[in-house]
Amino acid sequence: MSSLTEKDRPIVQLLLNTGTCPRCILRFCCVGSQTLYRHPYKDLMKDLKEFLKKNQEKEDTICFDVVDPPCKRIRLEHTEEGPDDVNHNGGLQHIPLVNSENTAVENLAVKVCNVCLGVLQEFCEVDFVKKVCQKVNSADYQFTSFVFSMSLPPQLSVRERAAWLLVKQEMGNLGLSLAKDDIVQLKEAYKWIIHPQLSEELGVPADGKSLFEVSVVFAHPETDEECHFLATACPDCFKPAKNKQSVFTRMAVIKALEKIKEEDFLKHFPCPPSSPKNLCVALEIQCNNGAVFVAGRYNKYSRNLPQTPWIIDGERKLESSVEELISEHLMAEFKADSFNFSSSGREDVDVRTLGNGRPFAIELVNPRRIHFTAEEMKGLQQTINNSSDKIQVRDLQLVTRSAIGRMKEGEEEKTKTYSALIWTDKAIQKEDIAFLDDIKELKLDQKTPLRVLHRRPLAVRSRIIHTMKSEYIDEHHFRLHLKTQAGTYIKEFVHGDFGRTKPNIGSLLNRTADILELDVESVDVDWPPTLDN
Repeated sequence: MSSLTEKDRPIVQLLLNTGTCPRCILRFCCVGSQTLYRHPYKDLMKDLKEFLKKNQEKEDTICFDVVDPPCKRIRLEHTEEGPDDVNHNGGLQHIPLVNSENTAVENLAVKVCNVCLGVLQEFCEVDFVKKVCQKVNSADYQFTSFVFSMSLPPQLSVRERAAWLLVKQEMGNLGLSLAKDDIVQLKEAYKWIIHPQLSEELGVPADGKSLFEVSVVFAHPETDEECHFLATACPDCFKPAKNKQSVFTRMAVIKALEKIKEEDFLKHFPCPPSSPKNLCVALEIQCNNGAVFVAGRYNKYSRNLPQTPWIIDGERKLESSVEELISEHLMAEFKADSFNFSSSGREDVDVRTLGNGRPFAIELVNPRRIHFTAEEMKGLQQTINNSSDKIQVRDLQLVTRSAIGRMKEGEEEKTKTYSALIWTDKAIQKEDIAFLDDIKELKLDQKTPLRVLHRRPLAVRSRIIHTMKSEYIDEHHFRLHLKTQAGTYIKEFVHGDFGRTKPNIGSLLNRTADILELDVESVDVDWPPTLDN
């Protein structure tokens, strides 16, 4: 049984008298019973008042019939004399303890809590739970569980510190101590209350590992400036950040509170904290589904199609891309906010990708729909393939985030097979190129090509041409089939890039050579798994 005992009486009296709500009082009494926090607010207030009316010498506990074990306890130990009461220049004030006849207790039931600013009052009620669930249901997400998160205004940490100092002094007067970490955290208590209600209303369980997140952002404009004194006391804790609207973030305030001395805190902030006029407001109620990952292989049949949107200086050069032709259908079906495309290497705009295609993966951010059968994925693949003659996809499937790593594993150790149509300035005969077939494991030194130098760092990369097979066409043309190390710049291997790739086909043939067409014939990455399409 988790309960209040006689030693909790002074804390209950003190906090009730200073405008603290019943649930925050339970937190400061280190009550770890989840069930107890879920009792109706009015019942809790009534029970606390009944508790105060009991004979103070009686050690019997308050009659809350609960079964949850306590998770936090006050440490009983002798302490040194607490600090003398400080008159209010922001310091500790002497608070007369209420008695059973004190009518002030009656009036506190409707006041906004001076610690949680109403979070454990109004926002634990059925009306607010229904409001959250309406928001979730209207967003039309697919989910089988949920995780709840909340963002609290930073000044709550300041008020909690002031209340703790007040209680700590009272405990010290009784020869007891209360560590800050023994107090039940506001977020923890709130989730104890809200989880069962949300779960019942949404019809799915709360699960800390769920990918579907329901979040509430609380704000309290009336007290926004209460933590500003910390910037003067601990300026190094508040540094501007590009993505933050204010330096007074919750983490910065907590850091400053850990650093500031108690006496300095009491000089700047009232203890107990004052009672606010207004409740917190739920600034935002948001939903977010964890990303879904789709993988497959694509073939590209056009020599006028980039892999990703080709935009230079804000101007679009070509109307579409492989990425867009695939993702537009996935975005529509998964109802996602955005996407991230990745692949095992990339081909130039004028290069085709044939054979079994190039492995790719798309991360769909915050999708509303997440459940697809194998048949539905096959239908989605067909929709993509019917939409354009420039690309085709195969083996389209749902994968995990971790599985995508296999696409990138040892990428440079993988091999790729190409077919290049080559032109030479001097006439050639079949026997002039036959020796290329006998070259194995040819090592290249490739300085970053001029054509990609604007986006790649200048470096010399060693690459291997594993095998070559020539196919004579006429006096100035032949086709060369190459099996190479991934990451080899094939165009530069043919024409030499003004001597930046050595050796090259031009230097091997002792004549000027250039590449007219290039096809990727295979990307030897055994991922994603082949499907029966």
